[in-house]
Amino acid sequence: MGKIILVLLITFFSLPGRTDGQEPRDLMKGENEMRVKFDRQEGNHLRHEKSPYLQQHTSNPVDWYPWGEEALIRARTEDKPIFLSIGYSTCHWCHVMAHESFENQEVADFLNHYFISIKVDREELPGIDQIYMAATQAMTGSGGWPMSLFLFPDTRPFYAGTYFPLQSAYGRPGFLELLQLIHTAWLKDRKSLSLSAEKVTAYIQENNPDSGRSLTRSWMEKGFAQIRDSYEPKYGGFSQAPKFPRPVVMDFLFHYYKSSGQGEARDMALYTLEQMAAGGMYDHVGGGFHRYSVDGQWRVPHFEKMLYDQGQLASIYLSAFQLSADPRYKKTASEILDYVLRDMQDPGGGFYSAEDADSVNPYDLAEHGEGAYYLWTEEEINSLLTGQEATLLRAYYGVKRNGNALHDPQKEFVGRNILYQAKDSAQIAREGQVSEEALEEYLRKGRAKLLSQRKKRIAPHLDDKIITAWNGLMISALARAAVILEEDRYLLAAQRAADFILKNLVVGGELKRRWRDGEARHPAALDDYSFLIQGLLDLYRAEHVPSRLVEAMDLSEQQIALFSDEKGGFYDTPQGAGLLARMQAAYDGAEPSGNSVAALNFLRLGSLTGKKQWSELGKKSIETFGKTLEAYPAVMPLMLTAMDFQLDKPRQIVIVGEADGEDTKGLLREVHSRYLPHTILLLADGMENQAFLEKNLPFLATVVKSEGRATAYVCEDFSCKMPVNTRQALAKLLDGKPER
Repeated sequence: MGKIILVLLITFFSLPGRTDGQEPRDLMKGENEMRVKFDRQEGNHLRHEKSPYLQQHTSNPVDWYPWGEEALIRARTEDKPIFLSIGYSTCHWCHVMAHESFENQEVADFLNHYFISIKVDREELPGIDQIYMAATQAMTGSGGWPMSLFLFPDTRPFYAGTYFPLQSAYGRPGFLELLQLIHTAWLKDRKSLSLSAEKVTAYIQENNPDSGRSLTRSWMEKGFAQIRDSYEPKYGGFSQAPKFPRPVVMDFLFHYYKSSGQGEARDMALYTLEQMAAGGMYDHVGGGFHRYSVDGQWRVPHFEKMLYDQGQLASIYLSAFQLSADPRYKKTASEILDYVLRDMQDPGGGFYSAEDADSVNPYDLAEHGEGAYYLWTEEEINSLLTGQEATLLRAYYGVKRNGNALHDPQKEFVGRNILYQAKDSAQIAREGQVSEEALEEYLRKGRAKLLSQRKKRIAPHLDDKIITAWNGLMISALARAAVILEEDRYLLAAQRAADFILKNLVVGGELKRRWRDGEARHPAALDDYSFLIQGLLDLYRAEHVPSRLVEAMDLSEQQIALFSDEKGGFYDTPQGAGLLARMQAAYDGAEPSGNSVAALNFLRLGSLTGKKQWSELGKKSIETFGKTLEAYPAVMPLMLTAMDFQLDKPRQIVIVGEADGEDTKGLLREVHSRYLPHTILLLADGMENQAFLEKNLPFLATVVKSEGRATAYVCEDFSCKMPVNTRQALAKLLDGKPER
C-alpha cells in the first residue's frame, strides 16, 4: 500500500536474520538504564482491566497499555511509534504469539524501550478493530487475529500484519527482526512512513458506502445468482475449504424462496444446514457449533465456540424446521439452545461470549492443544459404554482405533476421534440389526455417558464477559424457539437475558457494550443497539407485552441520535468516540452488519406502529448501500432480506382473544408453525396490549371475536380478509399465496 512496506519487506528478505548489521539486543547496549521496568508480580498497565483477553497479558514482560489517553499521550510526549496488538481471549494464534513473543524478555525489552505497546480486546472495542482491520486488509490483502499494527502517536497506521513468529517462518518475517526494521525506519525514513500512513488513513476515511440508488428486485436475483455460483453441492456450503457457517446467507435463501418460489434457494440452504449438523463442526455430545471447518466436509473444526454463532444458527435451524417440518432441524436448534443455557449462561441471566479452542489433553494433562476437550479414543468409548452402545456409537460417529481426523497436518489428533455422522440412521440400524427407534435410544444413552465423562475433564477457557450485541442475538433465538417449539423455558431465558441487559448495561440512560464482574463499560456500538432491538422485537412477538415494544422504540431513538449519517444509514461507532474514522460496514459476515439489522428493525417498527417515519428510515438505510447491492449484492444478504421486506406490501395477522385462552393459543400456534417472513403478528387481547397498539393502529379497534371464539384476521396493507376462528380455516388462509 505504501512505499515503506515494500522497502521493509525487500530489506528483510535481502538480509536474512539481520537488518543494519545489529541484532535487536545490540541496539540497546549502553542504554539499559533507560529500559522500562515494572513489577512482574503487580503486572503492567492492564492489571486493572476486566477483559479476559487483557487479563491474559497482565503478567507479560511487555509493558502493555489498554487503549486510551494515557498511552497516546505517552507516545506523543516521547515521540515513539505505537505497537497495537488486537485479539480476543479464545483466539488460538493470539495464544501462540503471546507465548512466543510477548512472554519473551528480549522482545519485551525492545518493545518497552522503543515503542508504546497497546493491547485491545476486539470484542470489547469493535470500532477500533474495524478500523485497523480495514488498514491491515488494505496493506496486506488479508486480515485476521492476532492483528499487529504500527501507528504514529496520532493513531495513523503505517505497517500492519497478523501473526508474526518469533523467528522468520511460514514466509513471514520474525517478530524481533520486524521490530528492528520498524525502529530503524522510524529513525531514518519517517517521511516514507508518514506517506504510507496518509494513504492508508485516507482509504479508511473514504471507505464508506454512497447513497441514492433506487431499490430494485433485480438486486435480489443477482444476489441469488452470485450465491448459487459459490455453492458447493457435494457437502453444502458456499466455499471450498475452509468452510464457515454464514447464517445470513441461509436466511436470505429462505426469504428468497418465499418471495420468488425458487425451490433451489431453499434446497441449498437446507442441505447445507443438514451437512453442517452431521459434521464434526457440530458438537454431537454437548450441543452447539464450533467456529468453522478447516476442511471441505465440515469434519475437522476450529474448536472455539462463539455465542454469536449459537444465536444465529439456532434461529436459522428454527426457520428450517418451520419450512420443512423435518425434526432433525428442530433437534439441532434445541441442542444448541440447551448447550448455551447449560454452559454459557451467567446466574443473572446474561450470556457469556465464548469458549476457547485450546484445552488440556485429558489423556496427558501436561499437554494443551486444539480441541483436546472434545476428542475421544476408541478405548475410552469402549470403557464407558455397554457393548451394544459402543458398537453402534462407533459406527454412527465414525470412530476409528487410530483416530478419524480428515485433516491433521500438525498431528494433533492421532489416535483420537472427532465425532461426526459417518452413516445415516437407517444404514446403521440395518447393520446393527436394531430398529431406528432403538438405535436412537442407544445413541442417546451413549452421548449422555460421554457428556458425563467430559464434564470431569478440564474445560476450555471460558470468556465470561457479556456482550450486549451477542446477547441480543441469543434473545432473538430463544424468543423464537419459545413459540416455534412451544417451550416456556426458552421464553423465560429470553426474558431474563433482556432484563439483565437493560438493568446492568444501561448506565445513566446510555447503553454499554460489555459487562463483567459487576462492571458495565465501553459505549455501545451500532450492532449492540440493532441486535438488542431485534431481540426485543422478537421477544415482543413471543410475549405481546407492550413494554418490550416501548424498550425497542426508545433504543431506536437513541440509535438515531448517536449513529445517524445524514446521507443515510448509520455509522458503526457513536459520535464523539475519538477514533481515526467512523465507518459503515458493508458486509454481512459471521455477524450481520449493524446496518442490515437496523434496516429490518425500522421496517418492522413501521409495520407494528403504523408510523411511516420508521419505515422511511429503514428504506433510506437500504438505499445507502445501493452501490454495494447493485455491484455485488451477495456480500450483504441480510440487507437484501430487508429490501425484500420493504418492497413487499405490509402483511399483518391479528389474533383477537385473551392471551391465556386456549383458543387464542391454538391460533397463535398455527401462525408460529409456519415460516412467514415479513409478517407482523398482533394480539388484540382486549387489554393492555391492544390499547397500546390502537394508539397508532386505529383499525385494531374494529376487530372483534367471531361467535365468541378467538378470531384471526389476515391482513395485507391493513386491509383484512374475512375473519376465521378455527385453526383449520386459518391454515388455509396462511397457506394461500399472498397477494402482490
